[in-house]
Amino acid sequence: MAQKKYLIAKLTSCLREDKIKLWKPPYTNEEKEPGEEMKDLVQKYSSKLKIDEGDAEDMLEEIRCKAIERGTGNENFKVTGVARLDIYLPRRKCRKIPLETNLFITGKELRSQIAQEHGLKENAIKIIINKKQLDLGKTLEDQGVAHNAKVMVLQLEQSDEETKLQVQEEELQCKKEQEIDNKRQRTKKGLEILSEREEYLDEESLPYLDIANQTGRSIEIPPQVKTALVLAMGCHEKGRALMKKKEYEIALPYLLDADKQFCECSPELLDTVDNYAVLQLDIVWCYFRLEQLDCLDDAEKKLSTAQRCFQRCYGENHERLIDIKGSYGREKVLFLRLYLLQGIGYYHSGREKEAAEYIQRASSLHEELSIDPDKVHHLSLMGFSEQEARLALRACHGNVEYAANLITNRREEKAQIRREERAKRRQRIENINALKRMGFSERAAQVALQNAQGDLNQASQFILDSPELLLDSNDNDPETTDQFQFSQENLECLVYLGFDRESAKQALQLFKGNMQLACQTLVHYGGVLPAALRPAPKAASPSEESASSELSPTDSAGSSSSPTDEDMETEAVNEIIEDIPEHEEDYLDLTLEEEEQIIQEYLSYLQ
Repeated sequence: MAQKKYLIAKLTSCLREDKIKLWKPPYTNEEKEPGEEMKDLVQKYSSKLKIDEGDAEDMLEEIRCKAIERGTGNENFKVTGVARLDIYLPRRKCRKIPLETNLFITGKELRSQIAQEHGLKENAIKIIINKKQLDLGKTLEDQGVAHNAKVMVLQLEQSDEETKLQVQEEELQCKKEQEIDNKRQRTKKGLEILSEREEYLDEESLPYLDIANQTGRSIEIPPQVKTALVLAMGCHEKGRALMKKKEYEIALPYLLDADKQFCECSPELLDTVDNYAVLQLDIVWCYFRLEQLDCLDDAEKKLSTAQRCFQRCYGENHERLIDIKGSYGREKVLFLRLYLLQGIGYYHSGREKEAAEYIQRASSLHEELSIDPDKVHHLSLMGFSEQEARLALRACHGNVEYAANLITNRREEKAQIRREERAKRRQRIENINALKRMGFSERAAQVALQNAQGDLNQASQFILDSPELLLDSNDNDPETTDQFQFSQENLECLVYLGFDRESAKQALQLFKGNMQLACQTLVHYGGVLPAALRPAPKAASPSEESASSELSPTDSAGSSSSPTDEDMETEAVNEIIEDIPEHEEDYLDLTLEEEEQIIQEYLSYLQ
């Protein structure tokens, strides 16, 4: 199959160079039949490409027929509005099938049509168009599906028991499909929960996500991009976990979700980390392993993006990596996969010189990065994990002694970083508690410390300068605030300090008798509360008051989480944590067994 694609690509390139249009005379007659001049082309190109004349004739006829079909489809679309879609079926001999439809049908209707025409179970397939999973409830036009679009069909694994009744099979597939969709939703929910948790929390009882740089130190992420970044990285990790299990059909939607979330982050951020580059590699690899590279029109662009991102992140000659890690042997596995995928892309495009160059680069890197199992075993006897051993041996060019020292030093560095990060968290907790003792709310303390870079005094001033945070520091329920009775002694004390009696009353009423907070606020604002903090005049009618009092119990009940909701949140978070690898360089720990097999396969094609 790969060799045929290569030869068709070569023939197409030759026809383009010679400016030959097979769908026009003299190569196609009025009846759309091949003209006599086709025989001359068969002889010419079979000799030029050194292939059998029969094979050359078959492939030229295939190219001619497809060109005619495409031209007819274009004319038909202009006249009738009926679009032609190229359906790429999963693991079939005849994989690309044309399908005619209007673009006003829903995604669900398209899925049903594909399932019926090709004998697939409707609930057991997913459809990817333009690198997005098809929305079943929207029309094709609303989702940007155009004439001549490529439609990739993913099929979930079928049951081995083919003798089961059709109804039972459909029920099982429906449940499996629903469970997969539920897992994706739980993944997003869990990531959103983790992105909102702050680092001051006790990680033993309530886990949170911490984004770190290549040395393992935490990175300060602006709150406005943190959610998108956490969702992107979390979906990527979920997809990678599924790729390890060879579940590419299920992994791909997670990777495409991650790509979408990364695009919401700033370009400057993406240039400083290699996550986005690794994701581009994983997406192209996933399409390749699904044998659906034809559906990824921008595979070459994604690989070029990955290469540029690696260069910016690691340095043109990996100098940044050497400065940070002391070597770049571990990251070479990424370049091996990059060169291999680039070579495969060139081969399928008929560019054999570039294909040979890049696949040979991948082959050379594979020889360099292959690990002696005896050395891994030797390091494991010293108490190191196999993963640590593989990564260290690649970093140290196979030297066992250097590898052992590297692992030991890295463990000590990580332990020191963890101690420093814990100390920073403890200090942050102490600062939050100090602000809470001043009468400020926990949320106000978090926001203020974030803006004040951890400075306690500046954080206190920041809250006082922000009326919305001061209100947050109070149980800002107008009804309970109005009904609160502060002590006359506190009022007289504030008046004795020189504050206006009415302003003192308003401050004590607002902060529900919190003398310290009332005094601080009055001092900060020159003895008079700003308009944003002063109580609004009462203008509600008795009927409105009655309606308000009737709604408040419902609102109160709705705001509290039920035990079931808490259990679901815990389950969602736990699913995320299970897929996050313990080792920060897990994505570099490739066994290279798949890559070796593919390198040999394509080298044999080229030879």
